[in-house]
Amino acid sequence: MALKKNDEINGREESLSEKKAKEVFSRREGKEKKILTTFSIEPTFKEQLEVVFDDMGLGWAAGIRFALKEFYRKYADN
Repeated sequence: MALKKNDEINGREESLSEKKAKEVFSRREGKEKKILTTFSIEPTFKEQLEVVFDDMGLGWAAGIRFALKEFYRKYADN
């Protein structure tokens, strides 16, 4: 059973994360569309990475993207 989209969100104000998500995903100015990827990681290692990313002011997804870009920059020449 499909649900009908309700444009009015029960009269409540959007949260900051909802506004940011709409801003990020509504931009189409020459940027590539993002794709969802999945991988497995040990919970303790994920917690360690979350602490590092938090210290850098990054969330989980932004931290992973940053780490992958840095890895690529470091090893792309080899």
